[in-house]
Amino acid sequence: MLLFLDGAAGTTGLRIHERLSGRTDLKLLALSDTERKDPLKRREALNSCDIAMLCLPDEAAREAVGMIENPAVRVIDASTAHRTAPGWAYGFPELKGQFRKKIEMGSRVAVTGCHASGFLALVQPLVYAGVLPADALLTCHSVTGYSGGGKKMIAQYEEDARCALLDAPRQYALSQTHKHLPEMKAVAGLRTEPIFCPIVSDFYSGMCVTVPLFKSQLSCSAEEVKAIYAETYTGPVVRYTESMDEGGFLSANAMTGKDSMQISVCGNEDRLLLVALFDNLGKGASGAAVQCLNLMTGQDETTGLVL
Repeated sequence: MLLFLDGAAGTTGLRIHERLSGRTDLKLLALSDTERKDPLKRREALNSCDIAMLCLPDEAAREAVGMIENPAVRVIDASTAHRTAPGWAYGFPELKGQFRKKIEMGSRVAVTGCHASGFLALVQPLVYAGVLPADALLTCHSVTGYSGGGKKMIAQYEEDARCALLDAPRQYALSQTHKHLPEMKAVAGLRTEPIFCPIVSDFYSGMCVTVPLFKSQLSCSAEEVKAIYAETYTGPVVRYTESMDEGGFLSANAMTGKDSMQISVCGNEDRLLLVALFDNLGKGASGAAVQCLNLMTGQDETTGLVL
């Protein structure tokens, strides 16, 4: 199986390359720095591989897909470009419905957004089960490590130690136009995008996504919500856990370096906190891409993953 990793030098691409190292079922097609800048060389690589994995900015990903003329080439896109596009499978196999089958059979698979992964893991099964209405008005808080901002933000945090503003958590996407919102709405089956409050903080990687709910928003009890998650998320990558707090606290970097995700429910019968804990570079990006690759090629879905 010949795999072309387009964009291997980026944060996501480097982690994917690390996860694929040592694989005997794959042969990686690599381009030199000079060849990567040559449209003819890229077009040749994109059309001569079995699977093209795109770790590119949105516009470059669309350009790459447009270069593919060989109908046998399958594509895994880690950008935002195709997550809600017709004909593309959404790369979160654990969600309720036909997500896994569509990934396994798909020729075009869009890897999930990091924030969206946590939100959808929490919300989609409840909407699918009919216990959370599609017209629910939701809020989502997400605390993430700075690696989610790519090389520019990583350099800012690791090299600009003089900036005191980087020492504290920083909320962003204040205009409520974050690029993950369309997939959060569409894939969850919601009629309205949630109020989304992403927060970047001074640690490299990890993510804690929380969706708060009043009991009145649900047509079931907190115990029934837990039961839905326990039935849906049995592993090996996503697993429901009854309790994952540390003495009443939750650390957003508890899953750093791993490709798995933990789901839990906190709060009480009146007010619930639905919580997803994972690594923004793991199940939120590179790990999810490798899991999709494994499913598309008939391998065990955990091959190469750090769980």
